[in-house]
Amino acid sequence: MFNPTVFKINRMSFGNQFTAHTQLKLSPFFERTSKLNESQEWRRWSGYLAATNYELTHENEYFAIRTKAALLDITPLYKYIIEGPDARRFLDRLVTRNIKICKVGQVMYTPWCDENGKQIDDGTVQRLTDQKFRITSAEPNLEWIEYNAAGMDLSILDDSYTTAALAIQGPNSRTILNSMASDSLNSLKFFWMMDTTFGDIPVSISRTGYTGDLGYEIWMNPDDALAVWDLLLEKGKQYGITPTGLHALDMARIEAGLILLDVDYISARHAIIEPRKSSPYELGLGWAVKMKKKDFIGKQALQTELARGPEWLFVGIEIQWAELEDHYRKVGLAPGLPATAWRTSTPIYNGNDQVGYATSGTWSPILKRYLALAHVKSDYATQGSALQFELKVEHFRKLTQAKVVSTPFFDPERKRSCPQ
Repeated sequence: MFNPTVFKINRMSFGNQFTAHTQLKLSPFFERTSKLNESQEWRRWSGYLAATNYELTHENEYFAIRTKAALLDITPLYKYIIEGPDARRFLDRLVTRNIKICKVGQVMYTPWCDENGKQIDDGTVQRLTDQKFRITSAEPNLEWIEYNAAGMDLSILDDSYTTAALAIQGPNSRTILNSMASDSLNSLKFFWMMDTTFGDIPVSISRTGYTGDLGYEIWMNPDDALAVWDLLLEKGKQYGITPTGLHALDMARIEAGLILLDVDYISARHAIIEPRKSSPYELGLGWAVKMKKKDFIGKQALQTELARGPEWLFVGIEIQWAELEDHYRKVGLAPGLPATAWRTSTPIYNGNDQVGYATSGTWSPILKRYLALAHVKSDYATQGSALQFELKVEHFRKLTQAKVVSTPFFDPERKRSCPQ
């Protein structure tokens, strides 16, 4: 989704000179986000500047996701339009989901793989019309798409710069959008989308997001970006709408058990050794692999893996609090947990044997639990399995109790339900 390079910059340096020197792109919302970012701390996300947090700390933004409404600029997502008589057939071959049953207005989350069944990326496929689709991804996929579309009757457009996007996430998100849109969102189902207007501004709204909560993503012409941003802040003020950065988003997506490219797995195109590659089965995405399809890239290898069972599974880990706290008490300290979500490969053991590694984790303020996502060998990955999580206390390595638990850790009913 983004690389962890962090920037702190002076607001006065924005503009053409700053862009030219850094080769960083500025979102069409940047005129607003740059003035709201109190810390002026940014990350590079797909070549764009993206705010890590707008306030000096991220706590309020995190709670906006879970209790009010969070507004996030997601323009840096890569977006491609696939259109033509062969568009559906092509996408059905490219990805692991069954695109043949995707209806107009429906959105499907899907991974896609190389010929060896190893995952390249994951994203969404939106069916805009009978012969027109938009696919989103975390990293550039245009070359892969064009290579596999050779000889087919379709056109491919890089939509990354021609469509701007915002996410509004949280329990008040539907109420805010209903106060703006010309059509009610009450009947818009999870992973479906609709076209509507905000006054005279045309937008598409999908009931999707990366927080595991009730939420929507708004797709628009970049020329309308500032007007839509201003309208959302105006209409959402009484409902607690809060511009939100990547620190809070990272915590929410871990609570939701959602994987992150380059953190929880490495694209098969970039892994320099085989053990760094993962299949959808190894990433907990077996539900998104539709083996009844006639063919798709990587199917034969995935059939073989399915028959023998994956060597690794991607699971949720809950670090047990009492023993962790005791490790710190023994040296006279209160427990020290990272203030933000962490992304450090951390060993996981069963007795004296390392049986896996956690890739990202966070203390969940709303669940009051210390959570992590982890790759664990299949024999030790069943729900309830007792493991040990490695941590350092005053420079010394310690092992503390952890157990395998189901994901998503946080899964509110409102995420999928519609008003009666």
